[in-house]
Amino acid sequence: MESAPEKDSDPGTITWDGPDDPTNPFNFSEAKKWRVTLLACFMTFVIQINGTAMTSAAEHINESFHISDESFPHSYWPVFSWTLSGAAAPMLGLPLMERFGVRRSYMMLYATLIVFTIPQAVAQNFATLIVTRIFTGGCSATLANITGGIVSDIWRDGRAKSFGTSLFIWGLLAGLNTGPIIGSAIVHYTTWRWIFYSQIAFYSAMFPIIFFSLPEVRPDVILTRRARHLRKTKNLNVYADAEKQHTSLGEILRETIIRPTRMLCTEAVVFSFGMWSAFCIGTAYMFTQSIVQVYAELYAWDYYRTGLVQSALVVGEIIGLVAQLGQDELYFRSARTNEEKPGTPIPESRLYLSIPASLIGLAGGLFYFAWTSYPSIPWIVPTIALAFVGFGMFVSITAVTTYILDAYAKYAASAIAACAFMENILAAFLPLATQSMYRTLGFHWASSLLGFLALGLSCVPVVLFVFGNKIREKSPFMGESVYVHEAGGRGEA
Repeated sequence: MESAPEKDSDPGTITWDGPDDPTNPFNFSEAKKWRVTLLACFMTFVIQINGTAMTSAAEHINESFHISDESFPHSYWPVFSWTLSGAAAPMLGLPLMERFGVRRSYMMLYATLIVFTIPQAVAQNFATLIVTRIFTGGCSATLANITGGIVSDIWRDGRAKSFGTSLFIWGLLAGLNTGPIIGSAIVHYTTWRWIFYSQIAFYSAMFPIIFFSLPEVRPDVILTRRARHLRKTKNLNVYADAEKQHTSLGEILRETIIRPTRMLCTEAVVFSFGMWSAFCIGTAYMFTQSIVQVYAELYAWDYYRTGLVQSALVVGEIIGLVAQLGQDELYFRSARTNEEKPGTPIPESRLYLSIPASLIGLAGGLFYFAWTSYPSIPWIVPTIALAFVGFGMFVSITAVTTYILDAYAKYAASAIAACAFMENILAAFLPLATQSMYRTLGFHWASSLLGFLALGLSCVPVVLFVFGNKIREKSPFMGESVYVHEAGGRGEA
């Protein structure tokens, strides 16, 4: 996607009123851009809490509905339905949001999220939780993932956009890890139903703020609305480029499903990066159960303390967000040595920090957590390991996203959609095996197994860093893109 040209040879085509047109999202004031960016990233953070907050109340929900986790984690089914819906819904929802406008679609989906959270608060049976979570999961995933598009639509390539992308990923991941913390605190002082009551109250309070603060940011939608207004009020025969393309909704949806699937099956980078990021997200969900098992057995902690200890993951992610500023500096400096395209940062320079973060932070943190899980070792020691893991997860996922944006350019959205699908699928299914895995293998070897998997996946950024140039030349998608960014680098779906 690229901004419309200042002039067009076709008198029937409407474009921006010059390079300084104030309605062009790229020309929003700095203050407005940061306001929109921070609002969107904050909403991503609080919406993601909806996914995992109830995990701290598993014991209480089981008692209410006479569910048992003795042989299988049945209490996880509402989280499973939320996550599985989150894998599918964005494939349909994001193209529709981009076609009909971000602002209007965002408000509709956000209202739907609030409406379907209500029956979760007053549910009289377990099935109600599972079914309604399908709707809130789909809405949450779509709303969270559109934030990346919002950042791309208002920021040109540069440090501000790079940091905005990192902030979006931080909100996505930290929100998931904050859920159990919030949930445990609420259940400690009230009942599990207040997990949902509090979400309804907070989300409702944010509704007018979003309504008045979130503008339309899709250039195609803005120009289309302007053209329709001129046709209606001044009887001018003008159209926006998007209107002239006559792309049917069916064609858009087929493209958003077929291309990501094809790239997932044929692009080694997309598949390996998808596995890498999916493992990180899957681990985040697994920790909502494994941390409870480990700390409850080793230190006889209750749900409240096992929920609060997960704040160590968020601390690690905050450290990762700060460290990402240094990574961005290294990335932009690489433009000086780029012989392939002088003056443009090298895509592989996005991976500098991810190599030690994945090897030492993610893999090392998991081994550290595994072999400090003894009752004789103070609780703070394995908790420090969680911070290492949180750091590694955040930096790894940020590297995946930013590298794909650079290397795939106009096909980046399809590549990211493929990775996101893998993330949500693993996030849905992996935690179902957590309880059995930790019981069968024991705390040390269960976490070590995850550590070995992380160690293997740590090779992915190393291979890309060394052979990235040759891999890009051979890829039909990266070779065509030559990492030339279109509007903000998000590219075609």
